[in-house]
Amino acid sequence: MTDLSTLWEVGLPLATAGAGGLGYAKVRAPRVFWSLVGLPVTQVRFAMTYRSTMDVCGLTVQPSRLRAFMVRTVARRSDVQPVPPKIRRVRGSATGMRVTLRLPAGLEPADVVAASERLRHAWGVHSVNVVETKPGFVELRMTGYDVLRRVKMPRRVPSGPMTVPVALRQDGTAFVRDYLKVPHALTLGANQSGKSMYQRNLVSGLARLRVALVGIDCKRGVEQRGYAPRLSALATTPEEASGLLDALVEEMEARFDLLSEYSVADVWALPEQVRPVPVVLLVDEVAELFLITAKKDEERRDRMVTQMIRLGQLARAAGIFLEVCGQRFGSDLGKGATTLRAQLTGRVVHRVNDKQTADMGLGDIAPDAVVAVTTIPPEQPGVAVAGDSSGGWSRIRTPELSAADAAATCAQYAHLTPALPRLAAYRPVHLIAGKPVPPKPLFKPVPATD
Repeated sequence: MTDLSTLWEVGLPLATAGAGGLGYAKVRAPRVFWSLVGLPVTQVRFAMTYRSTMDVCGLTVQPSRLRAFMVRTVARRSDVQPVPPKIRRVRGSATGMRVTLRLPAGLEPADVVAASERLRHAWGVHSVNVVETKPGFVELRMTGYDVLRRVKMPRRVPSGPMTVPVALRQDGTAFVRDYLKVPHALTLGANQSGKSMYQRNLVSGLARLRVALVGIDCKRGVEQRGYAPRLSALATTPEEASGLLDALVEEMEARFDLLSEYSVADVWALPEQVRPVPVVLLVDEVAELFLITAKKDEERRDRMVTQMIRLGQLARAAGIFLEVCGQRFGSDLGKGATTLRAQLTGRVVHRVNDKQTADMGLGDIAPDAVVAVTTIPPEQPGVAVAGDSSGGWSRIRTPELSAADAAATCAQYAHLTPALPRLAAYRPVHLIAGKPVPPKPLFKPVPATD
């Protein structure tokens, strides 16, 4: 219905205003303009200039002796042209164009990545992202316009038992949090950078899955209290957070006993009837767990940090995952901060106030991304740079989602909230439509045996 209304909105100016209508469509409905005008023009430009563009960008190699011999003897030509990557597939999309290339001997994906900016200008597209699909093959993912200006999530997104689409990448694909591939993550950003928007989209996606959500929000719960119907536990003070982390470690150790009993390496290898529910720990403003105001609180702080590090090192196999959020996170917070950060493989960094913060988030895994973070303008909240331990990174932007909508989603899926007996003391009290929501058991009943 949305697409039909967009076509009607754009089609009327196109029919009545000609070139003026095209200009209107380019601004008001860039997807439609790209499909009708931009894609055909880019395909023609690409086909006509491909060989010369590859040559001037240094993406050609000298032909082999056999090829040169065949050209001179069979084709009877004295000039032997350099060999560009062979085009295997070209296909258009609603946001751009994708080209699969077979690299000749002598070229590597890094060569194409280095020339991506020149390719962007040569073919008149907004961006060119290079992805290695398999050895010897790369895919040029071109976007015809700035897809991050007005975020519209693609219809087809990756799915899985622990997969949540959170944002849109600059190449038009969905950025997802796949906890089975990247179990723990760190999200950084200054005030008004869109960090909370990212968390809302993440929680809204997790609320639809059969997982247990556990929150730590030491700002008296101002961010996470609205998620209470979907939270199995919530701590809103450092004292509560300390007890909750101890309970989570006990839960982890109990799950290890279960894994040992069945002689398996992680919870996903357990029989379904005894498999414990996955747990995602959401920590808002992690610096509050490190900062202390009195000497007497130092012991509690050290214990919390130690428990967090233990969860980061061991909890993946037990089905417990960490989502840590904050404005700054590094050695300046105190003992254990750097050790904990090393366990948080996934990194998402929004606009920050200084280069040092960008270095904290991405400098150890994707140094090239640090510059991209420092260039995010304040008028684009929600734009961030996402990286991982592979060294790859991309710009992303989360769709707008209000706190009320995120809370409504949590209330809608409150019936999926499981009860974790070891965390029962921290279960938030809440009512849905005036009636308490009964918690679900942690384990499915195991059939009795004689």
